[in-house]
Amino acid sequence: MSEDLKRHAAAKAVEDVRPGMRLGLGTGSTARHFVDLLGAKVAAGFEVICVPTSEVTARQALGLNIPLSDLETLGQLDLTVDGADEIDHDFNLIKGGGGALLREKIVAAASASMIVIADSTKLVETLGRFPLPIEVNRFGLAATRHAVEAVMAAHGAEDGLKLRGADAGEPFVTDGGHLILDAFFGRISQPEALSRDLLDIPGVVQHGLFLNMCSKAYVAAPDGVKTLIKGQ
Repeated sequence: MSEDLKRHAAAKAVEDVRPGMRLGLGTGSTARHFVDLLGAKVAAGFEVICVPTSEVTARQALGLNIPLSDLETLGQLDLTVDGADEIDHDFNLIKGGGGALLREKIVAAASASMIVIADSTKLVETLGRFPLPIEVNRFGLAATRHAVEAVMAAHGAEDGLKLRGADAGEPFVTDGGHLILDAFFGRISQPEALSRDLLDIPGVVQHGLFLNMCSKAYVAAPDGVKTLIKGQ
C-alpha cells in the first residue's frame, strides 16, 4: 500500500511538469516513482532537461533516456520534485534519509519552486521524530561529533547521535565523500535556530532541515491525494 501511495503522489507531481522545463530530480523511494513516470512521458516524446540529485537517480534517469544536465550548464531550474522524510504544516522538511541531502538542497535552492511528494505518514505536527541527517567532513570527525552533541543538548534532544552505517561495520559515504551523523531529537521546536547552530560547526557540511524551500506538496492517503499549498 505504501508504494502505491507514493506512486499516486508522484503521478500528481508529473502533471505539474511542463514541456521544456529545467527540472531537478529528487532521490529516494518516492522520487524514484516520479522518475519512472517522467521517463514514460519522455519515451512518448515529452521534452524536458533534468538535473539529478544523486548518482543513483542519475543512473535511473539515464536508463529511462531522460536528458540530463548540470547546474553549471543550466544555472537555474524551474522546478524540483523530491520526497521528504517529514513535512510539517509550515512546509518545513527533514530530508536525507537516502543520503543525498547536500545535493538535494543545492538543487532545490537553485529552483524557482519545489514540490514535495509523500505518503500521509510523512506529514507531522512537529519535526524531529525522524532522525535528522547531518552531513559531516571525515576530517576531525570526533571533534565535530562532540560539537553536534553539544548543540543537541542545548536544543533538548531526546536521544543520541549515530554515525550512519557504523553498526554494520562500514560507515555510509555520500556521493560527495562525506559521512552522515543521524541526530535523534524526538522534537525540533526551533528549526531555524537549530539550523544556524549546526552550520556554525566547522565540520558540518550541511544538514537535512529544508526550511522555506517547499511551496507545494502532494500527500497521498488511502482516501486520495491531498494538494497542500503554502499560505493556503
